[in-house]
Amino acid sequence: MPAQNYANHRRFVTAFHRVLIPILGLTFIGSCVNLIESLDDHDRLYSASLLVVLAAASILIALLARVFALKAQDRAIRAEENLRHYVLTGQLLSPTLTMQQVVALRFASDAEFPELAARAAQANLSPDAIKRAVQNWREDTYRV
Repeated sequence: MPAQNYANHRRFVTAFHRVLIPILGLTFIGSCVNLIESLDDHDRLYSASLLVVLAAASILIALLARVFALKAQDRAIRAEENLRHYVLTGQLLSPTLTMQQVVALRFASDAEFPELAARAAQANLSPDAIKRAVQNWREDTYRV
């Protein structure tokens, strides 16, 4: 596996992005087609409508599961980066930093982290600008 950097740091989970989401999307489309075809058949209408609801609920469950996992990771990252900043500077991170900025700062090496964190808070740098400003990339291979 090549060293992580700005160009390749985004995480792509094949089972989720290329398998589960397309299957759920096709299931939802198929259930909608089935519902439309069942509009004239009263005997099939109820079960066809249930399939649409179940397919939509499955998509929602998959997306919420991903969002909830990322939220939990964001909390852990904020705590880790706050501790790292405290160890390096004796102060907590600026409360003006957004969660996305803190997540982006985790890629900065210890040598550049305090200065970049201060600059990000002062200039309200975007997460992408923070990642582009990192000179010595610190890998995070645990993010889901």
